[in-house]
Amino acid sequence: MGYVAVSGGHEAIDASLDLLERRRVSPGRSIDVDLIAQVLPELVEQVQSEGSLWCPEVAATAVKQARGSVEEAVFLVRAYRSTLERLYVSHTIDTNDMQVNRRISAAFKDVPGGQVLGATRDYSHRLIDFGLTEESDADVRARLIEVEEELSDMADADASERRDADVSLPKVLDYLRSLDMVRTVEPDDTQPIDLTKAPLSFPAPRSIILQALSRGLTQAVVAFGYAAIRGFGLSHPTVGELRRGTVPVTIDGPGASVGDQDDAYYLGSLPVCEVESLITCDEEEDGVHRSALDVGYGLVMGSDESKAIAMSVLDHSLRADDVRYPTQDQEFVLTHIDGVEAMGFISHLKLPHYVTFQSKLDSALRSAHVHASGEKGGEADA
Repeated sequence: MGYVAVSGGHEAIDASLDLLERRRVSPGRSIDVDLIAQVLPELVEQVQSEGSLWCPEVAATAVKQARGSVEEAVFLVRAYRSTLERLYVSHTIDTNDMQVNRRISAAFKDVPGGQVLGATRDYSHRLIDFGLTEESDADVRARLIEVEEELSDMADADASERRDADVSLPKVLDYLRSLDMVRTVEPDDTQPIDLTKAPLSFPAPRSIILQALSRGLTQAVVAFGYAAIRGFGLSHPTVGELRRGTVPVTIDGPGASVGDQDDAYYLGSLPVCEVESLITCDEEEDGVHRSALDVGYGLVMGSDESKAIAMSVLDHSLRADDVRYPTQDQEFVLTHIDGVEAMGFISHLKLPHYVTFQSKLDSALRSAHVHASGEKGGEADA
C-alpha cells in the first residue's frame, strides 16, 4: 500500500493535540487516579487484562489520560509494558490454591463446598437507579453502614463472612475425573511461548491460543464465543465450574533450586476468574467408543465472567481437528480479537491514502470512459 509523505502539518498536529488536552481539562476538575481504580474497578480490570499488565495505578492513569476510552487506555498500557524490564519469571500458578470468593456450577446443584454466589449482578434488575445522580459522599457512607447491617442480620452471616474472607474449595472437574468421565488428553509439557515476545503465527500452540484469548478485546471474545454457541461452531457447553478469587504469585528465592515452592518468595495475589466448561464428545480408547466430556478452559485477570466463559468456548472450538466454522479457524479468531491490532488497522484508514485512491479513481474513470465509448460506438453502428 502506498503512502504520500506529508510535510508542513506540524502546526496543525500540535493544535489538534492542544484541542484534545483542552477537552480533558475543560471541566476544571481532576479525578484522582486512586478514585478511578476504586469506583470503576471493572473498567480498570479490563484495561489491565487486555494490556497484559496487572497494575491498577497504571491502568487507572491510562483510563484518565484516555478520557475513558478502553481501546486507547489498553494501547497506552501495552506501550508502557513494553518498556519494563523483566526481572523474574514467576512459578506456575496452581488454581487449586485459589482463595475463592465466588464459585458456581451450572452442572451440579450440590457440589463439595457448596455454591458460593458472592457478589454478582446475575440476579439484579437492570433498572437505572436515578438516585445515584445526586448521590453524595455522605450518602455513600450511610449506604455502606446500611448494607453492613443487613448482611450481619442474615442467618448465615458467619458463613458469608468466612467466604468473603476467601476459602479454598475442591474442584468439580476432579469429581468428574474420579468418575472417569473426562476425555483423555495427552499431557503437554512443552515450554509455553510468551505471546508478548513472539509474533503470532499459525498453527499456534495452545499456550499462545490461551494467551491471545485471555488478553483479547473483551467484547470481541464474547461476540465470537456467542457465535460459536449460536451455530457458527460446535461448542455448546455447560459451565462445570466458574470461580473467582485470588491466586498467589511466587518466584524463586535467592539460592533456592528452580521451582522450589518451599523456599519461594511470595510477591502478592492476583485476582482471576476461571471457567471450566464441559462439552460432550465421543472418544475411542483401546478400540472402544464411548461418550465423554471434553473441557474448555478460560482464565482471565480480574472478574469478567462473560469473557472467561466465552474464552472456554473458543478454547474448545479452536482445538477442532476438522475446521468447518470460522470460530474454529485460529487465524480468523486470534487475529481479529486483538483490540490494539484491530484499532490500529481501522485507524490507519484515516491516514493519507492519496496515491492509492488516485490510482483507483483513475482506473474507475478509464473504465467508465471505455464503457461510455463502447455504448456510443454501438449506437453509431446501429
